[in-house]
Amino acid sequence: MTTTDLGLVHRFEPGTAERGRERAPLLLLHGTGGDESDLLPLGRMVAPGATLLSPRGPVLENGMPRFFRRLAEGVFDEADLHRRAHELADFVAAARAAYGIGAPVALGFSNGANIAAATMLLRPETFAGAALLRPMLPFAHAEAGADLAGRPVLMLSGALDPIVPEASAAGLADLLARSGAAVEHRRLPAGHGLSQADVTLVQAWLARGSVPAAA
Repeated sequence: MTTTDLGLVHRFEPGTAERGRERAPLLLLHGTGGDESDLLPLGRMVAPGATLLSPRGPVLENGMPRFFRRLAEGVFDEADLHRRAHELADFVAAARAAYGIGAPVALGFSNGANIAAATMLLRPETFAGAALLRPMLPFAHAEAGADLAGRPVLMLSGALDPIVPEASAAGLADLLARSGAAVEHRRLPAGHGLSQADVTLVQAWLARGSVPAAA
């Protein structure tokens, strides 16, 4: 069910796992042009039975939802990104209180991965971990400083991605690691779009307990 409560249009699916076998909730963050339903199938595939929380990006670019504004391809409006990252963190805090859930694992693709990365850097308490699919460095001059001690992060980049420069993805991985996160960065033989390898790797990363269910 889609609702406009808590500040962002979103969908919430309570977990169905048996008691004692609960998984960490997933926060699903779509790419440009997606919506609150876009990544639900992916969430169900990679974490069967997990609670799913999926907001819609509040910014429109030529009618396409995004989580923050950009000035051009690969050039972010960093002031807006800063504001929207705090907005997302506030939404997650409100959703946790309203739905009675623990800190979620962010699962973001492209624009959704970038807002997740920015939120981790600005509000590190928001997520128990993150799986970032095709992310890039969100801030041009970000410095390590966020306390991400031990926070698990999976980054999946495309070796043939025409949108995300290799150096930008590597820079994000380095920044998160220097902030204390436990980063696993894989480069796949893929472009910007998702592949079956992405699904398999995220599923395996979650299944091996990278993020505790009680986080």
